[in-house]
Amino acid sequence: MNNRLQLEDLSNAPKRALMKAMGYTDGQMARPLVGIVNSFNEIVPGHIHLQNISRAVKDGVLTSGGTPIEFNTIAICDGLAMGHEGMKYSLPSRELIADSIECMVRAHRFDALVFIPNCDKIIPGMLLAAARLDLPCLFMSGGPMLSTDGTDLNTVFEAVGAYHSGKLSEDALRCLEDTACPGCGSCSGMFTANSMNCLCEALGMALPGNGSVPAVYAKRLRLAKSAGEAVMKLLENNLRPSDILTAKALRNALTVDMALGCSTNSVLHLFALAHELGLDISLDMVNEISEKTPNLCRLAPAGVHHVQDLDAAGGVYALMSELAKRSLLCEDALMVPGVPLAQALKAHKVTDSSVIRPIDDPYAISGGLAVLFGNLAPDGAVVKRSAVKDSMLRFTGTARAFDTEEDAVAAIYAGNIRPGDVLVIRYEGPAGGPGMREMLSPTSAIVGMGLDESVALITDGRFSGATRGAAIGHVSPEAAAGGPIAYVRDGDKIKIDIPSHSLELLVTGEELESRRAAAVLPERRELRGYLKRYVERVSSADKGAVVI
Repeated sequence: MNNRLQLEDLSNAPKRALMKAMGYTDGQMARPLVGIVNSFNEIVPGHIHLQNISRAVKDGVLTSGGTPIEFNTIAICDGLAMGHEGMKYSLPSRELIADSIECMVRAHRFDALVFIPNCDKIIPGMLLAAARLDLPCLFMSGGPMLSTDGTDLNTVFEAVGAYHSGKLSEDALRCLEDTACPGCGSCSGMFTANSMNCLCEALGMALPGNGSVPAVYAKRLRLAKSAGEAVMKLLENNLRPSDILTAKALRNALTVDMALGCSTNSVLHLFALAHELGLDISLDMVNEISEKTPNLCRLAPAGVHHVQDLDAAGGVYALMSELAKRSLLCEDALMVPGVPLAQALKAHKVTDSSVIRPIDDPYAISGGLAVLFGNLAPDGAVVKRSAVKDSMLRFTGTARAFDTEEDAVAAIYAGNIRPGDVLVIRYEGPAGGPGMREMLSPTSAIVGMGLDESVALITDGRFSGATRGAAIGHVSPEAAAGGPIAYVRDGDKIKIDIPSHSLELLVTGEELESRRAAAVLPERRELRGYLKRYVERVSSADKGAVVI
């Protein structure tokens, strides 16, 4: 602990004077200074309550002899940003979050950190910062929203499609609008936010329950107090992310990802974390792990259960205890209490096998995600296999190509997309979008229109964790980089074979090269501000869409 404002060092008098201007005492400054990195704001439902979480964390730090000092970072609600220009800023905000935290921590020299995220890009942004700063730290999320009557935000998105197709009345849609999101927390299914909060446990960076205890439970506040106490123990033992975030931790996270059926976005974020850590990871590795990891959970959108049900069934640690029965985890990986995973799992078991299936009776013998390769995606594409209907795992359809999400959605609602079509939405990649927008609006429209068993969607953009159906994203190289997806024409046949990890445009190599030679890629509109800088430095999706 060398970052404190040493009372005996008179040269630090000006710094202590500034601290005293805020009311800090000599006694407070003599204790370890613990940064509470809070993403509270009043525009994101997953973050509206984070002041309460922060207060509980501070209580834990105080009772364990530290001085908590809070500062904030930004958070974007993907649901509110969906379907318009705002979504272009969602993924890029991940890098801004990491950079802003780096600035605050390096400038003010904290001894330890507790990160309080909850929604999609905030968690990985904070993980990047934690890896970069390498101070004793842990994660304490705000927890998931409750689901009532089995509905969630995705239900509302899909209901819009049902309304447009005449299958749902306006009154029924407005009723869902009023009830589907009953209170604070990250959206209640195994969407991106809850995926990443659960994976923080698998990585060893959060206490058991971080990803699953509902936001409104008193148990969440008790867990937050425990997190404040735990960070002081990490500081005492000098246990840092470099001790925890190892290659073994990444493998464990990918394994849990496959067993849980996490969002496709988890691949982007784990790859970005690996890049920050200097660890080698590939999309082939994702398939390798997926093929030997049974899918034990099917939470919404893949099934009827929600994250509150996962918690009641024992949570992430209970799921890991099932995986351990087949030695699928690196059990010597360190967890934030400072003990190996094998020891940490001893107190945890599955209490509801309908939510977390036994390792010998899984939903599927392979994991929830799959990476596809072929002439349409030479560098890979990602699909949430567990959320695809069996009838769509192998599918050959007719291409309908669109250069923007908005044009595709308009075509769906106009009834111009028919059974047997494959929607291709391009120029929505990391650089081409820019920002790799989520395609929840078109995928929900497809489901709502009753087309999810007869229409597939392929994009160089990405998907919300709430997306279900044959939705294949992260196509690399992206269209803006001259990837093959740029040369798809209406009427082309596309063959999808998820079990074989294949995605093929059924045209000859000669024809594809001819199109490439003759093509003139659309001019990118003039960008300003942050997006202009982002486009200049962002990598492809298969590399994690990191800024390099």
